[in-house]
Formats: sequence, structure tokens, C-alpha cells
Amino acid sequence: MNTTLKDSNSTHWVNNTPANIRPFLQLSRLDRPIGYWLLTLPGWMALAFSSYHHGVSLSDIKWAILILVGAVAMRGAGCTYNDIIDQNLDIQVNRTALRPLPSGAVSNKQAWIWVILQCLIGLLCWSILPYVSKVIALLSIPLVMAYPFMKRITWWPQIWLGLTFNWAVLVAYSAKTLTLNLPVILFYLALVFWTIGYDTIYACQDLEDDIKVGIKSTARKFGKKVKAGIGTSYFISIFLIFLSKFLQAGQINKYEVCIILAGILPFAFHLFYQVFNFKPADKEKSLYTFKSNKFAGMLLILSWFFIGLMFTHIN
Repeated sequence: MNTTLKDSNSTHWVNNTPANIRPFLQLSRLDRPIGYWLLTLPGWMALAFSSYHHGVSLSDIKWAILILVGAVAMRGAGCTYNDIIDQNLDIQVNRTALRPLPSGAVSNKQAWIWVILQCLIGLLCWSILPYVSKVIALLSIPLVMAYPFMKRITWWPQIWLGLTFNWAVLVAYSAKTLTLNLPVILFYLALVFWTIGYDTIYACQDLEDDIKVGIKSTARKFGKKVKAGIGTSYFISIFLIFLSKFLQAGQINKYEVCIILAGILPFAFHLFYQVFNFKPADKEKSLYTFKSNKFAGMLLILSWFFIGLMFTHIN
């Protein structure tokens, strides 16, 4: 039987693979690539962010590929682990009831083996990192392990997701520069608020089921003010991005401030268009808007590289 999950594209290649391997690919969410893009893009953003002081080199390509492979593997392992923990909740939610574990397509033992295999790929990527980045990467493990439980104990699981999903900023920046500083930490926090916004949009799909099952989220916390909550999260994100770039640049003139603003504007316009166009009751539109954040992230990456090149030329 060709089982297509409710939030998966039926034409995706995963849904046309042999039935004996398809459930494992679905556990890894390979049929929903937006997840690993949102895990990869922060790392790529950090490489672009660092271009102001450290330039652009061929090593950036190496780190970019490593970040992508590691993101796909560890996102898959994280999602499989999350499904193991959440299977009793997933079976009660319409969108997730057909996932491999609640549907019985995969056993718990098979799922744990799949987690380990994906972690081995992540371990290989980790082994290539510089020592400082290895240490930073290991510090993310408690965040990953605790995340599935956050929706049970706090109305703000999206904050925890933001801290987890954007950890690649710290890993990638330290891999390229062998250090961390205040500007990149502020940039990391900016992306945490970006995640709060887009994952609140995503959570609006399951609002009715979450109320019934008792799953907590910012979509429920914000209630009728959900658009304001998303907009506020995005505004804080944009402000912190500007502040991080301003501090990174140091003593700059008005012309350079204008360049920074111009570099952020495409990303900012994209986010506020999301808020303007968002309709909480429209589940299909919520999913579409959530997925559009891949392009928002790409805009910021291009902007950072543009700014880096501009400042290199000016200085």
C-alpha cells in the first residue's frame, strides 16, 4: 500500500519508494524537506554573516556541504526520536495518525535502530569539525533530547525549537572563524525569534487537535492575537539581526548603515508579508506560509554575502 501522510506531497519521490523502506524515509521526514532546509539555512547564514571580517573562500563550500549533510541526518534522527516519544499523542491527531509508528508500519525497535544509523552519519560529519565546533555541537544534545517533552510542560515549546534548530549558527561560525562573539550570538537569538514566528504558523494547522489532546504551543498561547504574536516575534528577529550586523561592523558611517538596512529589507519584507497574508483558520495556507520561510532564509544569505562583498570593497 502506498501510504501518503496528510502533510506530505503525494508526488514526492519518497512516496514512490518500495513499501519496505518508505516508512523509514517518512520517519526522517525526507518527504518534507522544509525541515532540513530550516535546519541547514542558519548554518549557511552564519557562513555568510562571517564574510564581513573573514571573507569568502573555498572552505565555505566544504562547511556548507557538511552542514547540509549533517542537517539532513540529524533532523532525520531527531524526528525519528520525536516520533518514538510522541506516538501516543500522534495517534490522536488527525494530521499525524498515519505516521509510521502510530500506524504500526515500524516497530519501536526498528525506529531506535534507525535513529542510531542516522546518528552515525551525523557523527561522521561531527568528526570533520574543528575542536571548538565539536564541543559546541555536543552542547546541543540536551536541547534535542528535551524538545519532545516541551509541548507537555510549557506554552512556549517554539522557543526551545528555536534554540535547537538554529544551533548550526554557532557551529558553522566557529568552524570558519574558530571563535564566537557577541554579534553572532545576537544573530543566533534573532533566528530563535524567527523560528518562534514560523513555527507558530505551522502549529496553527493542529490547533483543534492540540486543544483536544492537551498539547501546548504558542499558537494556543497567543489565541486570537496569534497574528500579533507572530508579527512581534518577527519584529524582534529583524531588530536583533540589524543590531548583530551593526555591532559586527563596529565604527561605520551613514552609508554603511544604509547598506546594512538594504541587506535586511528583503528578509524583513518577506516576514511581514507572511503576517499580512496569514489566515490562522486556513490550514493549507498556514502550511504554504510556513514553507515559504525557506525563501526568506535564502534572501538573508544572499544579503549577507552581498553586504560582505560591499564592505570588503569599501574598506
